Amino acid sequence: MPTPDGRADAFAAFPDDGQRHPAVLLYPDAFGPRPVLERMARELAEHGYYVLVPNLLYRHGAAPVVDLPEHIRETARPAITAQLMPLIQAHTTERILRDADAYLEFLTTQPEVSAGPVAVIGYCIGGLLAMRTAAAHPGRVAAVAGFHPAFLVTDAPDSPHRLVSDLTAEVHLGLAEGDMSPEAIGELEQALDAAGVRYTCEIYPDTVHGFTMSDTDAFNPAALQRHWDRLLPLLGRTLTKS
Repeated sequence: MPTPDGRADAFAAFPDDGQRHPAVLLYPDAFGPRPVLERMARELAEHGYYVLVPNLLYRHGAAPVVDLPEHIRETARPAITAQLMPLIQAHTTERILRDADAYLEFLTTQPEVSAGPVAVIGYCIGGLLAMRTAAAHPGRVAAVAGFHPAFLVTDAPDSPHRLVSDLTAEVHLGLAEGDMSPEAIGELEQALDAAGVRYTCEIYPDTVHGFTMSDTDAFNPAALQRHWDRLLPLLGRTLTKS
């Protein structure tokens, strides 16, 4: 996909029926697009959506931008994260928003994508990007979901929880135990309430960060199913199918 800073590689999945379908922009976790994300995108596409999974770190090369084992053990996570963190830190808010503009523009040009609002969902760091995208495009984004999201409440002036007044989307946040402190959750919910945002925010039981990803030790099958049980009705309520 063309962007102001180059070309972003991505994965797309959509029904092979010759029809137009609502778009879902799916931001991956820090490990980026890989087979598990492709399977999740295909599963979502089976429900009637065009799903786009961009490589967030395309400025540093095609996905995967670092070597990943077939299964990411908890013992391997710190070393992989150490390689990725400087790249993630370089992915500034300005870059996030430029890329979001490009991804949404790309979706408008696809013949398989119907007119109307889109949904933006994200996993881990992708949850942060999803919230920023939804706040920056209130006229386009009707639903936003973040699963085991990261950095939603920080001390930064542009922390996502300070931007929720710009949201018109319905929001679902599925947290792992330990993702956010009770104080941070309270601050986020207070901001959402004050903004009049329709939302749900819940801690998925018996989970650790990364619980949706079946190629990691964090995977929790019951929590993944809860994620689908929350996500699919959210999309069904907010996106119009042709």
